[in-house]
Amino acid sequence: MTDDPLSTAEIERYQRHILLPEIGGQGQQKLKAAAVLVIGAGGLGSPVIEYLAGAGVGTIGIVDDDRVSLSNLQRQVIHGTDKVGEKKTRSAAARVREINPHVAVNRHETRFDADSAPGLVFGYDLMIDGSDNIETRYCAADAAERAGVPLVSGAVGRFDGSVTVLAPHLNGPDGKPNPRYVDLFPERPPEGMLPACAETGVIGALTGVIGTLMAMEAIKLLTGAGEPLIGRLLLYDALAARFDTIRYRRK
Repeated sequence: MTDDPLSTAEIERYQRHILLPEIGGQGQQKLKAAAVLVIGAGGLGSPVIEYLAGAGVGTIGIVDDDRVSLSNLQRQVIHGTDKVGEKKTRSAAARVREINPHVAVNRHETRFDADSAPGLVFGYDLMIDGSDNIETRYCAADAAERAGVPLVSGAVGRFDGSVTVLAPHLNGPDGKPNPRYVDLFPERPPEGMLPACAETGVIGALTGVIGTLMAMEAIKLLTGAGEPLIGRLLLYDALAARFDTIRYRRK
């Protein structure tokens, strides 16, 4: 994190943000001072990391223990063909440097789980879960709540996706605590019930849509602009080109 003022080069780089009354110079300074932890440098993490870097988030932490494979490239656009076989955190960090040299990257080449979570979450202002399995999603929600930081959570299926924001450590406008992940999904599905995209397939552009929405929610949370998706699950049906919203509450 940094409280350093924006440099002349940064002011020019972020001019289109600064012109927005909802962001302005103060909001851009908040982005520069922020540290965001992104779980996964895959289909969802790719647009998240790229847009946060472009937006000027000061520090981006990337958690991923995998290497780039050829089958990733159809959707994981942060990685190039020449990066096949390379650690995803290294490949993603190189892309961030190309996008914005003012952004620092922390590479965490490990799996996000109950054992690693406490050490990984420490020092970050916001978490973004772009993982591809239900166990990590529950773990990320628990870790974010314990750390007292908001979590942007996204998921994709074959042609559909969803995004929500969790902030159960805070109260809503009605004075009541915001909902938890378990209020949205009370029971974890049995192992194997939700097949991975390697088994069912996924349309590549879908991860771009959902990942970009996740990045937008993160920017809103960091700058205070707009109304984040707290207590709301945004659903996207790509084949029908339709968005729907489901509201949920603390139980």
